[in-house]
Amino acid sequence: MGLSAFALTLGASAELPMVQQTFEYPDNEPAPCHPVPTQRQVLWQECEFYAFFHYGMNTYTDLEWGNGNESNNTFAPTAAPNPRQWLEACKAAGMTGGIAVVKHHDGFCLWPTETTDHRCTNSSNAYAQQTNIPRDFAAAAKDLGMNYGFYISPWDRNSAYYGTDKYVKDVFMKQCDELAQYGSDQFEMWFDGANGGSGYYGGANDTRSVDASTYYDVPNLRDYIHKIAPNCVMWGVGEEARWIGNESGYAGETNWCMMDRGAASENSNRNSGQEEGWIWLPGESDAKATSAGWFWHSNQTDLTAERLFQMYLETVGRNSNLILNVPPDKSGSLPTSTVNTLKSLGEMLTSRLGNDLAPAATVEVSESRTNGTARTYDAANLTDGDKDTYWAPNDGTTSATITLTWPEARTIRYVSLMEYIIKGQRVKGFKIETSTDGSNWTTKAPGIAQTTIGYKRIIPLNGSTSSSYDAGTSAKYLRITIEDSRACPLLHTISVY
Repeated sequence: MGLSAFALTLGASAELPMVQQTFEYPDNEPAPCHPVPTQRQVLWQECEFYAFFHYGMNTYTDLEWGNGNESNNTFAPTAAPNPRQWLEACKAAGMTGGIAVVKHHDGFCLWPTETTDHRCTNSSNAYAQQTNIPRDFAAAAKDLGMNYGFYISPWDRNSAYYGTDKYVKDVFMKQCDELAQYGSDQFEMWFDGANGGSGYYGGANDTRSVDASTYYDVPNLRDYIHKIAPNCVMWGVGEEARWIGNESGYAGETNWCMMDRGAASENSNRNSGQEEGWIWLPGESDAKATSAGWFWHSNQTDLTAERLFQMYLETVGRNSNLILNVPPDKSGSLPTSTVNTLKSLGEMLTSRLGNDLAPAATVEVSESRTNGTARTYDAANLTDGDKDTYWAPNDGTTSATITLTWPEARTIRYVSLMEYIIKGQRVKGFKIETSTDGSNWTTKAPGIAQTTIGYKRIIPLNGSTSSSYDAGTSAKYLRITIEDSRACPLLHTISVY
Protein backbone atom coordinates (compact mmCIF):
# COMPACT_ATOMS: atom_id res chain seq x y z
CA MET A 1 0.00 0.00 0.00
CA GLY A 2 2.91 2.31 0.75
CA LEU A 3 4.36 1.80 -2.75
CA SER A 4 0.95 2.37 -4.33
CA ALA A 5 0.50 5.65 -2.47
CA PHE A 6 3.98 6.77 -3.57
CA ALA A 7 3.15 5.95 -7.20
CA LEU A 8 -0.10 7.90 -7.00
CA THR A 9 1.74 10.90 -5.56
CA LEU A 10 4.28 10.86 -8.41
CA GLY A 11 1.52 10.62 -11.00
CA ALA A 12 -0.36 13.56 -9.54
CA SER A 13 2.79 15.69 -9.37
CA ALA A 14 3.69 14.97 -12.96
CA GLU A 15 0.42 16.44 -14.12
CA LEU A 16 0.97 19.83 -12.37
CA PRO A 17 2.06 22.74 -14.62
CA MET A 18 5.72 23.84 -14.34
CA VAL A 19 6.24 27.20 -12.63
CA GLN A 20 9.00 29.42 -14.13
CA GLN A 21 10.83 31.19 -11.32
CA THR A 22 11.60 34.86 -12.04
CA PHE A 23 13.81 37.31 -10.21
CA GLU A 24 13.18 41.00 -9.67
CA TYR A 25 16.79 41.91 -10.57
CA PRO A 26 18.07 39.13 -12.85
CA ASP A 27 21.26 41.05 -13.75
CA ASN A 28 22.07 41.91 -10.12
CA GLU A 29 22.91 45.47 -11.15
CA PRO A 30 23.86 48.02 -8.49
CA ALA A 31 21.24 50.66 -7.79
CA PRO A 32 21.88 54.14 -9.23
CA CYS A 33 23.63 56.63 -6.98
CA HIS A 34 21.67 59.79 -7.74
CA PRO A 35 21.80 62.17 -9.46
CA VAL A 36 22.60 60.47 -12.76
CA PRO A 37 23.18 61.93 -16.25
CA THR A 38 20.74 61.93 -19.11
CA GLN A 39 21.71 59.93 -22.18
CA ARG A 40 22.57 63.14 -24.07
CA GLN A 41 24.86 64.21 -21.21
CA VAL A 42 26.65 60.84 -21.32
CA LEU A 43 27.19 61.23 -25.06
CA TRP A 44 28.41 64.79 -24.50
CA GLN A 45 30.96 63.73 -21.87
CA GLU A 46 32.25 61.08 -24.25
CA CYS A 47 33.21 63.89 -26.66
CA GLU A 48 35.91 64.92 -24.12
CA PHE A 49 38.04 67.29 -26.23
CA TYR A 50 36.90 69.59 -29.02
CA ALA A 51 37.58 72.97 -30.57
CA PHE A 52 36.11 76.45 -30.31
CA PHE A 53 36.23 78.61 -33.45
CA HIS A 54 35.69 82.31 -32.76
CA TYR A 55 35.25 83.93 -36.15
CA GLY A 56 33.03 86.82 -37.25
CA MET A 57 32.76 90.57 -37.32
CA ASN A 58 35.28 90.93 -34.47
CA THR A 59 37.92 89.27 -36.64
CA TYR A 60 37.86 92.38 -38.83
CA THR A 61 37.33 95.08 -36.17
CA ASP A 62 40.09 93.78 -33.84
CA LEU A 63 37.59 93.73 -30.97
CA GLU A 64 36.41 91.01 -28.60
CA TRP A 65 32.89 92.38 -28.11
CA GLY A 66 31.27 94.38 -30.90
CA ASN A 67 28.66 97.03 -30.13
CA GLY A 68 26.20 95.95 -32.82
CA ASN A 69 26.51 99.07 -34.97
CA GLU A 70 29.19 97.71 -37.33
CA SER A 71 28.79 98.15 -41.05
CA ASN A 72 28.05 94.85 -42.76
CA ASN A 73 30.78 95.74 -45.25
CA THR A 74 33.40 95.55 -42.51
CA PHE A 75 33.05 91.77 -42.65
CA ALA A 76 35.40 91.26 -45.59
CA PRO A 77 37.15 87.87 -45.83
CA THR A 78 40.27 87.87 -48.00
CA ALA A 79 39.38 84.35 -49.19
CA ALA A 80 36.47 81.98 -48.94
CA PRO A 81 36.13 80.93 -45.25
CA ASN A 82 37.12 77.29 -44.91
CA PRO A 83 35.49 75.45 -41.96
CA ARG A 84 36.73 72.11 -43.28
CA GLN A 85 40.32 73.28 -42.80
CA TRP A 86 39.46 74.23 -39.21
CA LEU A 87 38.12 70.78 -38.45
CA GLU A 88 40.86 68.87 -40.24
CA ALA A 89 43.49 70.67 -38.16
CA CYS A 90 41.64 69.87 -34.95
CA LYS A 91 41.11 66.25 -35.88
CA ALA A 92 44.89 65.98 -36.28
CA ALA A 93 45.14 67.31 -32.70
CA GLY A 94 43.04 64.44 -31.37
CA MET A 95 39.84 66.45 -31.00
CA THR A 96 36.44 64.90 -31.58
CA GLY A 97 34.74 67.95 -33.10
CA GLY A 98 34.09 71.62 -32.57
CA ILE A 99 31.77 74.52 -31.84
CA ALA A 100 31.59 77.33 -34.42
CA VAL A 101 30.67 80.85 -33.34
CA VAL A 102 27.97 81.90 -35.78
CA LYS A 103 26.59 84.87 -33.85
CA HIS A 104 28.40 86.83 -31.14
CA HIS A 105 27.10 89.64 -28.92
CA ASP A 106 27.23 92.10 -31.83
CA GLY A 107 24.31 90.18 -33.37
CA PHE A 108 26.14 89.69 -36.68
CA CYS A 109 25.08 86.38 -38.22
CA LEU A 110 27.31 84.17 -40.37
CA TRP A 111 24.47 82.61 -42.34
CA PRO A 112 21.65 84.03 -44.51
CA THR A 113 19.21 84.38 -41.63
CA GLU A 114 15.75 85.88 -42.06
CA THR A 115 15.80 87.35 -38.54
CA THR A 116 18.12 90.34 -39.07
CA ASP A 117 19.81 92.46 -41.72
CA HIS A 118 23.02 92.37 -39.70
CA ARG A 119 24.42 89.38 -41.57
CA CYS A 120 27.28 88.29 -43.79
CA THR A 121 25.26 88.10 -47.01
CA ASN A 122 24.57 91.83 -46.78
CA SER A 123 28.26 92.69 -47.03
CA SER A 124 29.64 94.13 -50.27
CA ASN A 125 32.49 91.62 -50.09
CA ALA A 126 32.10 88.82 -52.65
CA TYR A 127 33.41 86.12 -50.31
CA ALA A 128 31.09 87.32 -47.54
CA GLN A 129 28.06 87.10 -49.79
CA GLN A 130 28.75 83.39 -50.32
CA THR A 131 29.50 82.68 -46.66
CA ASN A 132 27.33 80.25 -44.73
CA ILE A 133 29.37 78.98 -41.80
CA PRO A 134 26.79 76.65 -40.19
CA ARG A 135 26.06 74.97 -43.52
CA ASP A 136 29.72 74.42 -44.41
CA PHE A 137 30.78 73.60 -40.86
CA ALA A 138 28.09 70.94 -40.36
CA ALA A 139 28.76 69.39 -43.77
CA ALA A 140 32.50 69.17 -43.13
CA ALA A 141 32.00 67.70 -39.65
CA LYS A 142 29.69 65.00 -40.95
CA ASP A 143 32.09 64.13 -43.75
CA LEU A 144 35.02 63.91 -41.30
CA GLY A 145 33.04 61.90 -38.74
CA MET A 146 33.28 64.65 -36.12
CA ASN A 147 30.86 66.21 -33.65
CA TYR A 148 29.63 69.73 -34.29
CA GLY A 149 27.58 72.47 -32.72
CA PHE A 150 27.08 76.22 -32.75
CA TYR A 151 27.66 79.16 -30.44
CA ILE A 152 24.75 81.58 -30.70
CA SER A 153 24.79 84.54 -28.35
CA PRO A 154 21.49 85.09 -26.51
CA TRP A 155 22.55 88.72 -26.04
CA ASP A 156 22.15 90.76 -29.20
CA ARG A 157 23.54 94.31 -29.10
CA ASN A 158 22.23 95.01 -32.60
CA SER A 159 18.58 94.05 -32.28
CA ALA A 160 16.04 96.76 -31.51
CA TYR A 161 13.88 94.04 -29.95
CA TYR A 162 16.40 92.88 -27.34
CA GLY A 163 14.87 93.08 -23.87
CA THR A 164 11.31 92.61 -25.20
CA ASP A 165 9.24 89.44 -25.59
CA LYS A 166 9.38 89.87 -29.35
CA TYR A 167 13.15 89.27 -29.37
CA VAL A 168 12.97 85.82 -27.76
CA LYS A 169 10.09 84.64 -29.93
CA ASP A 170 10.82 86.26 -33.29
CA VAL A 171 14.61 86.54 -33.27
CA PHE A 172 16.44 84.24 -30.87
CA MET A 173 14.20 81.17 -31.11
CA LYS A 174 13.94 81.52 -34.88
CA GLN A 175 17.73 81.68 -35.12
CA CYS A 176 17.99 78.46 -33.11
CA ASP A 177 15.45 76.88 -35.43
CA GLU A 178 17.33 78.04 -38.53
CA LEU A 179 20.56 76.53 -37.22
CA ALA A 180 18.83 73.22 -36.57
CA GLN A 181 18.08 73.05 -40.29
CA TYR A 182 21.79 72.48 -40.88
CA GLY A 183 21.68 69.31 -38.81
CA SER A 184 19.58 67.84 -36.02
CA ASP A 185 22.56 65.81 -34.75
CA GLN A 186 24.34 68.72 -33.05
CA PHE A 187 26.07 67.67 -29.82
CA GLU A 188 26.14 71.07 -28.10
CA MET A 189 24.61 74.53 -28.42
CA TRP A 190 26.64 77.20 -26.66
CA PHE A 191 24.58 79.92 -25.00
CA ASP A 192 27.00 82.41 -23.46
CA GLY A 193 26.18 83.79 -20.04
CA ALA A 194 26.78 87.42 -21.08
CA ASN A 195 23.32 88.97 -21.04
CA GLY A 196 22.47 92.64 -21.17
CA GLY A 197 24.36 95.90 -21.03
CA SER A 198 25.00 98.80 -23.34
CA GLY A 199 24.51 98.39 -27.07
CA TYR A 200 23.34 99.82 -30.37
CA TYR A 201 19.90 98.16 -30.16
CA GLY A 202 18.65 99.35 -33.53
CA GLY A 203 19.88 102.89 -32.96
CA ALA A 204 18.58 103.38 -29.41
CA ASN A 205 22.14 103.29 -28.05
CA ASP A 206 21.06 102.55 -24.50
CA THR A 207 21.56 99.98 -21.75
CA ARG A 208 19.24 97.02 -21.37
CA SER A 209 19.21 94.37 -18.66
CA VAL A 210 17.41 91.03 -18.49
CA ASP A 211 17.09 88.19 -16.01
CA ALA A 212 18.44 85.31 -18.10
CA SER A 213 16.73 82.63 -15.99
CA THR A 214 13.27 84.03 -16.79
CA TYR A 215 13.74 86.09 -19.96
CA TYR A 216 14.72 83.11 -22.12
CA ASP A 217 12.18 80.80 -20.44
CA VAL A 218 14.93 78.23 -19.98
CA PRO A 219 12.80 75.10 -19.32
CA ASN A 220 10.78 75.63 -22.50
CA LEU A 221 13.89 76.67 -24.42
CA ARG A 222 15.57 73.44 -23.37
CA ASP A 223 12.57 71.36 -24.43
CA TYR A 224 12.44 73.18 -27.75
CA ILE A 225 16.11 72.59 -28.52
CA HIS A 226 15.80 68.92 -27.62
CA LYS A 227 12.85 68.60 -29.94
CA ILE A 228 14.79 69.93 -32.93
CA ALA A 229 18.15 68.37 -31.91
CA PRO A 230 17.54 65.44 -29.54
CA ASN A 231 21.14 64.86 -28.40
CA CYS A 232 22.13 68.52 -28.17
CA VAL A 233 23.38 69.59 -24.74
CA MET A 234 22.71 73.23 -23.87
CA TRP A 235 25.75 74.85 -22.31
CA GLY A 236 25.49 77.79 -19.92
CA VAL A 237 22.02 79.34 -20.09
CA GLY A 238 20.56 75.91 -20.90
CA GLU A 239 21.80 74.44 -17.58
CA GLU A 240 22.92 71.03 -18.91
CA ALA A 241 26.65 71.65 -18.61
CA ARG A 242 28.47 74.17 -16.45
CA TRP A 243 31.33 76.58 -16.98
CA ILE A 244 34.26 75.17 -15.03
CA GLY A 245 34.98 78.64 -13.62
CA ASN A 246 38.04 79.93 -15.47
CA GLU A 247 39.35 80.40 -18.99
CA SER A 248 42.81 79.04 -18.25
CA GLY A 249 42.44 75.35 -19.08
CA TYR A 250 42.24 73.69 -15.69
CA ALA A 251 39.61 72.08 -13.50
CA GLY A 252 39.73 71.21 -9.84
CA GLU A 253 41.57 68.03 -8.86
CA THR A 254 38.43 67.27 -6.89
CA ASN A 255 35.65 67.62 -9.44
CA TRP A 256 32.12 66.36 -9.05
CA CYS A 257 29.64 66.28 -11.93
CA MET A 258 26.85 67.34 -9.57
CA MET A 259 25.65 70.76 -8.44
CA ASP A 260 22.58 72.43 -7.02
CA ARG A 261 20.69 74.33 -9.71
CA GLY A 262 21.78 77.95 -9.61
CA ALA A 263 25.00 77.16 -7.74
CA ALA A 264 26.93 77.16 -11.02
CA SER A 265 26.93 80.94 -10.78
CA GLU A 266 29.10 80.73 -7.67
CA ASN A 267 32.78 80.74 -8.58
CA SER A 268 33.69 78.73 -5.50
CA ASN A 269 31.71 75.72 -6.78
CA ARG A 270 32.37 75.78 -10.52
CA ASN A 271 35.80 74.17 -10.39
CA SER A 272 34.90 71.36 -8.04
CA GLY A 273 31.16 70.79 -8.31
CA GLN A 274 29.29 69.61 -5.24
CA GLU A 275 29.35 66.11 -3.79
CA GLU A 276 25.77 66.48 -2.56
CA GLY A 277 24.53 68.45 -5.58
CA TRP A 278 21.06 67.44 -6.67
CA ILE A 279 21.36 67.73 -10.47
CA TRP A 280 23.89 66.34 -12.94
CA LEU A 281 25.79 69.37 -14.26
CA PRO A 282 29.21 68.29 -15.60
CA GLY A 283 31.95 70.81 -16.25
CA GLU A 284 33.39 72.19 -19.46
CA SER A 285 36.64 74.13 -19.43
CA ASP A 286 37.01 76.74 -22.16
CA ALA A 287 40.56 77.88 -22.89
CA LYS A 288 42.53 79.74 -25.56
CA ALA A 289 45.30 78.10 -27.58
CA THR A 290 46.69 81.53 -28.41
CA SER A 291 48.11 84.40 -26.37
CA ALA A 292 45.57 87.11 -27.28
CA GLY A 293 41.77 87.08 -27.19
CA TRP A 294 39.11 84.65 -28.33
CA PHE A 295 39.03 86.19 -31.79
CA TRP A 296 42.08 86.41 -34.05
CA HIS A 297 44.43 89.34 -33.48
CA SER A 298 47.54 90.19 -35.49
CA ASN A 299 49.75 90.23 -32.38
CA GLN A 300 48.78 86.78 -31.15
CA THR A 301 51.19 83.89 -30.69
CA ASP A 302 50.42 80.19 -30.34
CA LEU A 303 50.84 78.41 -27.03
CA THR A 304 53.23 75.47 -27.25
CA ALA A 305 51.98 71.93 -27.78
CA GLU A 306 53.49 71.06 -24.39
CA ARG A 307 51.35 73.72 -22.70
CA LEU A 308 48.25 72.45 -24.48
CA PHE A 309 49.06 68.90 -23.36
CA GLN A 310 49.22 70.18 -19.79
CA MET A 311 45.77 71.73 -20.26
CA TYR A 312 44.51 68.36 -21.46
CA LEU A 313 45.77 66.64 -18.31
CA GLU A 314 44.24 69.35 -16.12
CA THR A 315 40.81 69.23 -17.78
CA VAL A 316 40.01 65.96 -19.53
CA GLY A 317 42.28 64.33 -16.96
CA ARG A 318 40.21 65.88 -14.17
CA ASN A 319 36.67 64.93 -15.17
CA SER A 320 36.02 67.98 -17.36
CA ASN A 321 35.48 68.43 -21.09
CA LEU A 322 37.98 70.74 -22.79
CA ILE A 323 36.89 73.18 -25.49
CA LEU A 324 40.05 74.73 -26.91
CA ASN A 325 39.76 77.96 -28.89
CA VAL A 326 41.69 78.29 -32.18
CA PRO A 327 40.59 81.43 -34.06
CA PRO A 328 40.59 81.67 -37.88
CA ASP A 329 42.23 84.80 -39.31
CA LYS A 330 40.94 87.34 -41.88
CA SER A 331 41.23 84.78 -44.67
CA GLY A 332 38.69 82.58 -42.88
CA SER A 333 41.25 79.84 -42.25
CA LEU A 334 43.46 78.85 -39.32
CA PRO A 335 46.99 80.30 -39.51
CA THR A 336 49.72 77.86 -40.54
CA SER A 337 51.43 78.20 -37.15
CA THR A 338 48.24 77.12 -35.38
CA VAL A 339 47.80 74.15 -37.69
CA ASN A 340 51.37 73.03 -36.98
CA THR A 341 50.93 73.36 -33.22
CA LEU A 342 47.74 71.31 -33.31
CA LYS A 343 49.49 68.60 -35.29
CA SER A 344 52.27 68.47 -32.66
CA LEU A 345 49.68 68.19 -29.90
CA GLY A 346 48.04 65.25 -31.66
CA GLU A 347 51.39 63.51 -31.96
CA MET A 348 52.00 64.04 -28.23
CA LEU A 349 48.64 62.59 -27.29
CA THR A 350 49.28 59.57 -29.48
CA SER A 351 52.80 58.90 -28.25
CA ARG A 352 52.08 59.53 -24.57
CA LEU A 353 48.52 58.26 -24.18
CA GLY A 354 48.14 55.99 -27.18
CA ASN A 355 49.67 52.68 -26.04
CA ASP A 356 47.60 51.18 -23.23
CA LEU A 357 49.61 48.64 -21.22
CA ALA A 358 46.70 47.53 -19.06
CA PRO A 359 45.26 44.84 -21.41
CA ALA A 360 48.58 42.95 -21.18
CA ALA A 361 48.36 42.78 -17.38
CA THR A 362 46.65 40.23 -15.12
CA VAL A 363 43.98 42.03 -13.10
CA GLU A 364 42.90 40.96 -9.63
CA VAL A 365 40.34 42.64 -7.40
CA SER A 366 39.56 42.30 -3.72
CA GLU A 367 35.90 41.61 -4.44
CA SER A 368 33.39 41.27 -7.30
CA ARG A 369 29.64 41.06 -7.05
CA THR A 370 27.79 37.97 -8.30
CA ASN A 371 27.24 37.98 -12.05
CA GLY A 372 23.72 38.34 -13.40
CA THR A 373 22.01 36.45 -16.18
CA ALA A 374 23.17 38.86 -18.88
CA ARG A 375 25.82 40.99 -17.18
CA THR A 376 29.13 40.27 -15.49
CA TYR A 377 31.08 42.33 -12.94
CA ASP A 378 34.47 40.66 -13.20
CA ALA A 379 37.89 42.30 -13.09
CA ALA A 380 38.31 41.46 -16.78
CA ASN A 381 35.77 44.18 -17.60
CA LEU A 382 38.32 46.81 -16.58
CA THR A 383 40.60 46.11 -19.54
CA ASP A 384 38.28 44.76 -22.22
CA GLY A 385 37.99 48.09 -24.04
CA ASP A 386 34.20 48.10 -23.69
CA LYS A 387 32.69 51.17 -22.00
CA ASP A 388 29.41 49.31 -21.45
CA THR A 389 30.90 46.64 -19.18
CA TYR A 390 32.15 47.44 -15.70
CA TRP A 391 33.62 45.97 -12.54
CA ALA A 392 31.55 46.24 -9.36
CA PRO A 393 31.85 44.93 -5.79
CA ASN A 394 28.91 44.08 -3.56
CA ASP A 395 26.37 46.57 -2.29
CA GLY A 396 27.65 48.26 0.86
CA THR A 397 31.29 47.91 -0.14
CA THR A 398 32.89 51.34 -0.33
CA SER A 399 36.58 50.38 -0.39
CA ALA A 400 38.40 47.88 -2.59
CA THR A 401 41.71 47.13 -4.26
CA ILE A 402 42.56 46.48 -7.91
CA THR A 403 45.97 45.06 -8.75
CA LEU A 404 47.55 44.83 -12.20
CA THR A 405 50.51 42.52 -12.72
CA TRP A 406 52.73 42.26 -15.80
CA PRO A 407 54.98 39.31 -16.67
CA GLU A 408 57.94 41.69 -16.40
CA ALA A 409 58.53 45.27 -15.32
CA ARG A 410 57.16 48.06 -17.53
CA THR A 411 57.95 51.78 -17.65
CA ILE A 412 54.76 53.66 -16.83
CA ARG A 413 53.89 57.36 -16.49
CA TYR A 414 50.10 57.74 -16.41
CA VAL A 415 47.11 55.89 -14.96
CA SER A 416 43.64 56.62 -16.33
CA LEU A 417 40.50 55.64 -14.41
CA MET A 418 36.90 55.84 -15.65
CA GLU A 419 33.74 55.40 -13.61
CA TYR A 420 30.52 53.97 -15.01
CA ILE A 421 28.78 57.32 -14.64
CA ILE A 422 25.49 56.08 -16.07
CA LYS A 423 24.79 55.00 -12.48
CA GLY A 424 26.22 58.15 -10.92
CA GLN A 425 29.58 59.44 -9.70
CA ARG A 426 30.75 57.59 -6.61
CA VAL A 427 34.46 57.50 -5.75
CA LYS A 428 35.53 59.97 -3.04
CA GLY A 429 39.12 58.87 -2.41
CA PHE A 430 41.76 56.54 -3.87
CA LYS A 431 45.50 56.00 -4.03
CA ILE A 432 47.90 54.53 -6.55
CA GLU A 433 50.96 52.45 -5.66
CA THR A 434 53.64 50.62 -7.66
CA SER A 435 55.99 47.79 -6.85
CA THR A 436 58.72 45.80 -8.53
CA ASP A 437 58.44 42.73 -6.28
CA GLY A 438 54.83 42.67 -5.05
CA SER A 439 55.90 43.19 -1.45
CA ASN A 440 57.33 46.69 -1.22
CA TRP A 441 54.99 49.41 -2.44
CA THR A 442 55.58 53.07 -3.29
CA THR A 443 52.75 55.61 -3.24
CA LYS A 444 52.67 57.58 -6.48
CA ALA A 445 51.53 61.05 -7.60
CA PRO A 446 52.65 63.00 -4.55
CA GLY A 447 50.88 66.29 -4.11
CA ILE A 448 47.94 65.38 -6.36
CA ALA A 449 44.55 65.12 -4.67
CA GLN A 450 43.41 61.57 -5.39
CA THR A 451 39.79 62.15 -4.52
CA THR A 452 37.22 62.10 -7.34
CA ILE A 453 37.33 60.12 -10.61
CA GLY A 454 34.07 60.72 -12.47
CA TYR A 455 33.93 60.26 -16.23
CA LYS A 456 37.74 60.21 -16.50
CA ARG A 457 40.73 60.89 -14.28
CA ILE A 458 44.32 60.80 -15.58
CA ILE A 459 47.02 60.71 -12.92
CA PRO A 460 50.67 61.50 -13.84
CA LEU A 461 52.58 59.20 -11.54
CA ASN A 462 55.36 61.72 -10.91
CA GLY A 463 52.81 64.14 -9.46
CA SER A 464 53.31 66.89 -12.05
CA THR A 465 51.08 67.94 -14.94
CA SER A 466 53.65 70.45 -16.21
CA SER A 467 56.52 67.96 -16.52
CA SER A 468 54.62 64.70 -16.58
CA TYR A 469 56.55 63.00 -19.34
CA ASP A 470 59.78 62.17 -17.51
CA ALA A 471 61.83 58.96 -17.35
CA GLY A 472 58.82 57.18 -15.90
CA THR A 473 58.42 54.54 -13.18
CA SER A 474 59.56 50.95 -13.51
CA ALA A 475 56.85 48.68 -12.15
CA LYS A 476 55.76 45.08 -12.40
CA TYR A 477 52.79 45.66 -10.11
CA LEU A 478 50.28 48.52 -9.95
CA ARG A 479 47.77 48.73 -7.13
CA ILE A 480 44.77 51.06 -7.04
CA THR A 481 43.05 51.28 -3.70
CA ILE A 482 39.62 52.86 -3.54
CA GLU A 483 39.48 54.21 -0.03
CA ASP A 484 36.01 55.75 0.06
CA SER A 485 32.93 55.92 -2.16
CA ARG A 486 29.38 57.28 -1.99
CA ALA A 487 28.13 53.78 -2.88
CA CYS A 488 29.80 50.63 -4.19
CA PRO A 489 32.38 51.89 -6.76
CA LEU A 490 31.81 51.09 -10.43
CA LEU A 491 34.76 51.36 -12.85
CA HIS A 492 34.51 50.45 -16.51
CA THR A 493 38.09 51.11 -17.68
CA ILE A 494 41.61 51.27 -16.28
CA SER A 495 44.35 52.31 -18.69
CA VAL A 496 48.09 52.52 -18.05
CA TYR A 497 50.53 54.43 -20.26
